[in-house]
Amino acid sequence: METAIRLQVRKDLDARAQHTILRLKGSLISKGYTEIIHIEDQDEQYHINTFETAKEKRSEVQQYIVAFIDQENLLDTISIR
Repeated sequence: METAIRLQVRKDLDARAQHTILRLKGSLISKGYTEIIHIEDQDEQYHINTFETAKEKRSEVQQYIVAFIDQENLLDTISIR
């Protein structure tokens, strides 16, 4: 069974943060956590990035995202919803 993970991403990013967010999304796909990430507007400040992953990988994916956010110092840029 698939389960959705939602990421809230700030819209007003500098070039470095944009590149880092793209690296995160690319790594989620290359590690086989998902095949596609959907992007939609939440409001004037945020995008919502949603993707499906296997239920048994949900915890692993969340840990990976949290570690990536911490390592890249993106706490004010992206969060799991």
